[in-house]
Order: sequence, then structure tokens, then C-alpha cells
Amino acid sequence: MSTRSLEELLKSRNPVEMLRNSQIGAYVYPVVPPEFTNWRDEQRAWRDSAVLFDQSHHMAELMVEGPGAFEFLNHIGFNSFKGFAPNKAKHFIPCAPSGHVIGDVILFYMAENQFLLVGRAPTVNWVQFQAETTGADVKLTRDDRSPSRPMGKPVVRRHYRFQVQGPNAWKILEKVNGGPIPDVRFFNMDAITIKGTRVRCLRHGMAGAPGLELFGPYEQYDEIREALMEAGAEFGIVAVGARAYATNTLESGWIPSPLPAVYTGEATRAYREWLGADSYEATGSIGGSFVSDNIEDYYLTPFELGYGPFIKYDHDFIGREALEAMKDQPHRRKVTFEWNPEDVMRVHRSHLEDDVPFKAIDLPLSNYAASSYDSVMMGDRVAGLSMFSGYSFNERSMLSLGVVDPYVKEGDVLTMIWGEPDGGTAKTTVERHRQTEIRVKVAPVPYAREAREGYVGSSWRARQR
Repeated sequence: MSTRSLEELLKSRNPVEMLRNSQIGAYVYPVVPPEFTNWRDEQRAWRDSAVLFDQSHHMAELMVEGPGAFEFLNHIGFNSFKGFAPNKAKHFIPCAPSGHVIGDVILFYMAENQFLLVGRAPTVNWVQFQAETTGADVKLTRDDRSPSRPMGKPVVRRHYRFQVQGPNAWKILEKVNGGPIPDVRFFNMDAITIKGTRVRCLRHGMAGAPGLELFGPYEQYDEIREALMEAGAEFGIVAVGARAYATNTLESGWIPSPLPAVYTGEATRAYREWLGADSYEATGSIGGSFVSDNIEDYYLTPFELGYGPFIKYDHDFIGREALEAMKDQPHRRKVTFEWNPEDVMRVHRSHLEDDVPFKAIDLPLSNYAASSYDSVMMGDRVAGLSMFSGYSFNERSMLSLGVVDPYVKEGDVLTMIWGEPDGGTAKTTVERHRQTEIRVKVAPVPYAREAREGYVGSSWRARQR
């Protein structure tokens, strides 16, 4: 961490102003090529045949080991650890003392007294801080995400991580394994054999059909990847590049980057003093048409993000008191917004005209900040926020994930304000532009019928509905 802290930065700056004008640039999915074929065919493959997602580089990892690891982690996340045992995994979500979300990761129960967290930096930072400042009887081993721009330097991780997903995934996995795959339940782990090597696997699904996440020592990256692609050739496997990878969540319904709720409050002051000026929290960016001087207006609760069914009050955890106080209140809920095609084309057309254009809509992923917040209006009031946007070739639609107020109904047509006020902020991803309105229809989450109907009952995507 930097010798300066986030808390020092905030002594002279409003966090909203700091993050809305961050100079960090675009959030990059590093190392993996942008495209292997083209992003349209890569999107289509997870619906029609099979894909190889390369997740080896864009997530941080934190190994937590020791006799105190189970109790330590159980105190941080609001998920219950009842029945949690080695060879299982769970969606792990910590809150700040205020009850607002820090972030989320996948937590792998690797072996007795050994856990591996895999995901974005905010949760990894929070867990590391708690371990270093509470005297927990644990040992930490951290492996940060690969650099966004390696600039020709070699990149090495502790683990490779691949997912084989899509309707033909199981055929590919059985072929490469040389026989039937173990009958593993959702979010349970086992192992398969690839070219004589036992490879650990997690039963997972990101395309509405059964698939596996495979991981192991990074030195085996090339051998395992080549074997999977070779076995998948006859079943139409397609390697997915960095451009298409993140758009899968538009169909499956996970909001990946809520703003970590750590910028205010005495209860998190020590954490801000621990976080460096070069941390994700200090350098990250906020973008979009929703603007408030109060950073807390950008915080989200687990209820709003669809995690309400995961909250279990069978253990003591950070934020429990706050969540208990708000659980019976009305909550915003997560939805998909379906963008009006005529309005989208009007935005594109503005870039072929002489006047100042509307904010560009990049394809296939249209986010231009780490955390996006576009106002969604019902009449003259903000009725929701659009938070993660892009194009689905499978659905032939511009989509975004976000939250709406309780009174908003599925099927309602609302108005999203696209672009930032006053010509845009100083972010490097923002060109001079005008704001405009885009009609959006409130739709289900997950949006894709295959995802809504295909995920098993234990999936969080099924439970949130």
C-alpha cells in the first residue's frame, strides 16, 4: 500500500468529486486478448455450443489459513457457514457496519483450516484488513490481479482458472476426462483428470447450463488450456476474449461492481487509514448521470442487490445490527433494463453529425467507470439506477442491470438519463458530450430465459427470484 492513506486524501476532497474525476482510466480485463474470433460469435457460443472463459488474470486471490480461519471468515460475511465444509464454495459477501455492501467474492473451502477468496479487490482488501487488525489466528497469502497494462513484462499468477460453459460443456468435460464427470452438486468441488493431471473443479454455471470451473498451478496453464480447446473442437468450443467476457452477466444478472461502502463513518475510519492512496478504493471511478454530493447515496444494501435470501442471523457478523434494523423496510430491487432501440440508434447517429455528440455507447460493454450510476426517471423523480450496461447479441438488445424503487413494476417504461452533466467529468474515459434520454423497459433478472429456467434451485440467481 502507498505511504499515504485514503483517509488523508479525503481530508481535502469530497469522495464523490474525487471518484467522479478519477484518472485511473477504463477498467480492463487484463492479459486475455480482446477477441479470439469476434465478440458476437463469442457471445453466441455460450448460448449455442460451449465457451472457454479464461479467468486467470482479472481477479485477486487471498488464501486464508490457520486454526482461526473458519470463525474469522464467518464473522465477516453475512452468509451462514452452517453445513459449510471442505470441497464446498459459496458466494461470500461482507458488509460495512452500516449494513451496506463492501463487495463480493467466491469463497472456496479448500481443506480443513484453508480457504481461498477469489474476486475483485474491495472484498480482498477488507478481509486482509480485518485479519491484520483483529489478531485473528490466520495466515494470509495474497495474489493480486494481473496488471491492466503489462507493457511487455511477463505476467505470472499462482493459479490458472478456466470455466467451460454452455450446452455442450458436459460433453467436452467428459471427453477430456476420459469418462463420466463426478456427480457434483452446484458450488461443490471435486476433481477430473486432464492429460494425466488431476485438476480441481467447481460445479458452476454462467450460461444457464451445467459447467465446471477448473483451477490449478499457473505453470500448467498452457497444457490444460490446450487440452480443453482440443477436446472441445468437435463440440464447437469458442475461446471468449476480454471484450465479450463481462457481458455474460447482462444475461445472467450479477452486478459486479457496487461501490464499496467505506468512505464515511467513524466505524470505517481505521480502514480508510489502512488503505493506501493507490488502493482500488482510492483510485476507482464513478460514472454516469446520477450525481449527489453525498457518497452514501451510492452505497447499496444486500437487499437491493438480490442477496436478501443469503442473510442469516444465526451468527454474529459485521453489520448484523444494521441489517436487522432495515430488513422489514421496503427495499429497492434488482432488475434488468431493456433499452429502446430507436433511442440507442439516435445516440449512435449523433456521432455522424456535426454537433456535439451524445455520450458514446461502446459495444459490447458500455461502462466507462468502475462503478456506474445512471439516473432512471419516472416522471421528474429518480426511480432507479442503471449500473452495468452493454449489448447482448443473443438477445439482440442493449441491456443494463440496476435497481428500482419498490413501486416500479416489471414492464414499466422509464427514462434513463445517458451521459454526464455539464459536458462530462474529467475521467479519461469521458469525451465531451451532451446528455440525452433513453427509454428503458423494466425486465426480469436474470434476463435470459435460459438463465432463469436453467439455474438449479440452489443458485443465488434462482433464489433471488
